[in-house]
Amino acid sequence: MSLATLLNGGLITRAVAAINSTATLWRRSRPSDASWPAKELWAELNQKVHGNLSKVDALFASCVLDQNSAACLDVKKNIRNPFYIGDQAGGTQVSGWLNAWRPEPSAYAIKAQTSADVVAGVNFARENKLRLVVKGAGHSYQGASNAADSLLIWTRAMNKVTLHEHFVPAGCEGIIAPVSAVTSEAGAVWIDLYNAVTTEAGRYVQGGGCADVGVAGLIQSGGFGSFSKGFGSASSHLLEAEIVTADGVLRVLNAQTNPELFWAIKGGGGGSWGVVTKVTLRTFELPEYFGAAWGKIKANSDTAFQRLITHFVDFYASQLFNPHWGEQVSFAPDNVLAISMICQGLNGQQAKQIWREFYDWVHASPNDFTIISELGAGESHARNWWKVDGNDSMIPDKREGAPKHHGWWEGDQGQVGAFLHGADSIWLPAALLKSEQRKQFEDALFQGSRHKKIELHFNKGLAGALPEKIFAATNTATNPTVCSSFALVIIAGGERPAYPGLATSNIDVDAASKSAHQVDLAAQALRNIVPNAGSYVSESNYFNPDWQQAFWGENYSRLQAVKKKYDPDGLFFVHHGVGSEEWSSDGFTRLVAQS
Repeated sequence: MSLATLLNGGLITRAVAAINSTATLWRRSRPSDASWPAKELWAELNQKVHGNLSKVDALFASCVLDQNSAACLDVKKNIRNPFYIGDQAGGTQVSGWLNAWRPEPSAYAIKAQTSADVVAGVNFARENKLRLVVKGAGHSYQGASNAADSLLIWTRAMNKVTLHEHFVPAGCEGIIAPVSAVTSEAGAVWIDLYNAVTTEAGRYVQGGGCADVGVAGLIQSGGFGSFSKGFGSASSHLLEAEIVTADGVLRVLNAQTNPELFWAIKGGGGGSWGVVTKVTLRTFELPEYFGAAWGKIKANSDTAFQRLITHFVDFYASQLFNPHWGEQVSFAPDNVLAISMICQGLNGQQAKQIWREFYDWVHASPNDFTIISELGAGESHARNWWKVDGNDSMIPDKREGAPKHHGWWEGDQGQVGAFLHGADSIWLPAALLKSEQRKQFEDALFQGSRHKKIELHFNKGLAGALPEKIFAATNTATNPTVCSSFALVIIAGGERPAYPGLATSNIDVDAASKSAHQVDLAAQALRNIVPNAGSYVSESNYFNPDWQQAFWGENYSRLQAVKKKYDPDGLFFVHHGVGSEEWSSDGFTRLVAQS
């Protein structure tokens, strides 16, 4: 067992707690316990939620019985469809993480239709000492939306989207001017909002890059999409929310009503504060065009790759470090630079002109560089950006009865159902782009890329954004370091789907462990030059021992105070969520005595 695993598992914490306390540790109930609710109580709960309580099966439970059954063949057919996975009570977007977690279905799930269903579920879990799990779309790399022996409150069916021309949060009349906005129930995913706001209404709402990510979950993690440099984070545009807190009360949150909890859900991490049932976000004027730049370049030697890295960093600092450009480039061990960048506020001619110098420089050295995927730049009418029909970059959900506007980006296909070997993220301060620091940054990129592919997500750092967008982000719970960072590094390793019950679910542990080690080595190369850099809570290292500081920085103590006020008994628990250090790693045993 590694030291990171030891620390993460809470073994040391548990030992200290046992030594310092003679009291019996408080534990949640499991089905094997005498305290587990009787069938009659579950039947009463089912009545309260209008028949929407059910037992939960693992995603591939049917395959354990018969690999050729109709149910098993159906799940195999759809396992690379993120919307299908999200539509299953036991579904998780990824199929697990090495030495961290594997999908385990809840004992029961409430498929909530209304906030009253959520209230009933929260009260039942609190009164019966149950482990409670909250899930919308199940798009959690950390496995936060599933846990064995738990009660799941599943908001997927609550997916109504409503547009407003003039919205003012409750109690804010005369304080906040009316603005155009969109209200989304918790089960909606971003393609639902993009369809309603952009495709149909010709407006823009700042949301996530992955079309199938849950709206409420993204806001609670901070919320960075392709155009964050132009519009800021999703959480900074939250106007109002409704949430069911641990006491079973449905609360309205905005700048005037429950302002501290309102601030906490804006980047304080999903699953820690209550069950968010509804959010209202500001919308904006839609740019005429969205654009892109693309291609792959292979350097024919290590020396040439170092030249390529240096020239790209210089090019980014001089031409792309501004509110227009987002998304990513990657540097891989095979000396390939992959470009997949997005822009707003520029037309196609402007985008092409910006990239011409860089592409010409590459073409001028055919002995050093090989173009393995066409280099280009272009535009698209922004209103059609998320329109699935006729969009070669999107994969439509072709299931019978699926919403016609549902589809996911082809570039996101690889992560659907993937089993993670390891992953990490690091925010990179804009100071690295200064001429006196670029050399060490470029060297770190090269050294790290010897171990694993390094992705730079420029839209997940707000340095270079419009000043007012950076300022708005300071009023969220997200780690303040995002405001001075120009990119988020993401490094990950994984493989095909490996859900329990799937015939091909066996993992080559040695190979996976090697891959995880390579992730650590690549990340360390960058941490050597930014040792105290923060990390994005939604895309982070499961085993990060310094998670409080990495995810929230100076905001963590304030978040703890909000947690103690609204959830003093820790009903809402997720791995490395605010207050989770007081619990065992599975969330069942409280390690710290209540004051």
